[in-house]
Amino acid sequence: EVQLVESGGGLVQPGGSLRLSCAASGFTFDDYTMGWFRQAPGKEREGVSCITWGGGNTAYVDSVKGRFTISRDNAKNTLYLQMNSLNPEDTAMYYCAAAKRLLCSGSWFAKSSFSEWGQGTQVTVSS
Repeated sequence: EVQLVESGGGLVQPGGSLRLSCAASGFTFDDYTMGWFRQAPGKEREGVSCITWGGGNTAYVDSVKGRFTISRDNAKNTLYLQMNSLNPEDTAMYYCAAAKRLLCSGSWFAKSSFSEWGQGTQVTVSS
């Protein structure tokens, strides 16, 4: 059974940092591209970042470039998202997702590109 379990969310002040983790099990982690998505209340789920199966290629939505960093540890079957300089617009439920050998180019940011999803972790940026 495929499982993706996110953790690390919470309440942080503007300008602060958080590190999200996603523990994966039930599939061959290093054969899958991983992604982070987020969904704010009343908005569509949007792709935040993507990293290919070996970690060699990444992609980011423009709004987080220079602030967020995606990484993975294939030995630990874990995906990370380091989020710095957080602002209230980053408030959302954050989800990790998996897709077999998806390239982080073109339409990687589409929900339909990923087949497996976690339950999400809430990030709230507020003073």
